[in-house]
Amino acid sequence: MRSRADSRPTDAGDRLRAGLAPGAWLLPGFVAGHDRALLAALEAIVARAPFRHMLTPGGQRMSVAMTSCGALGWITDSRGYRYVPADPESGRAWPAMPPDFLALAGAAAEAAGFPGFVPDACLINRYEPGTRLSLHRDEDERDLSAPVVSVSLGLPATFLFGGKRRGDPTVKIPLEHGDVVVWGGPARLNYHGVAPLADGHHPALGSRRINLTFRQAG
Repeated sequence: MRSRADSRPTDAGDRLRAGLAPGAWLLPGFVAGHDRALLAALEAIVARAPFRHMLTPGGQRMSVAMTSCGALGWITDSRGYRYVPADPESGRAWPAMPPDFLALAGAAAEAAGFPGFVPDACLINRYEPGTRLSLHRDEDERDLSAPVVSVSLGLPATFLFGGKRRGDPTVKIPLEHGDVVVWGGPARLNYHGVAPLADGHHPALGSRRINLTFRQAG
């Protein structure tokens, strides 16, 4: 796994490492050459903990299908948003974090200036054409000093990265297969989301996008 990326900040549309905000970086193509191993590991995870559409505390069905791996998994239901050690659908522990996942997350965090990152949770989102993720911030983790590492696989998407308030302007960041976004430090609680996914076809994932989001939750 590549441990460093080009250090020159550029516009997000370029295919070079780009500073999005203090503490936030786009690492284009960081997964190049390792996507097959990641997708094989993902297949094993989903066989044990299938994707599902969760309900928000307000009872709305999420358009994005989700699952998790690692010591903790993120869920949402009528009781709220939280991390739990077992899949509520099976009662079993979430699948273990694959070594390739851990290596990728640690290398990407280091490339963005956050060495020593060891995630204990990986949220796995499956997008299909038309699905989106509304603006939110990741604040359910106990240790907010650790960064978030987000990996894009499959169809291209538009990542929305905002500020500290939901109403702050957002930057539209085109993401392609193999791109990674890392944010932490002063950007750790910035609002972010994903615009509705456009239709298309990817050689490995068809009409889907998979997002791996690594966090230190416990």
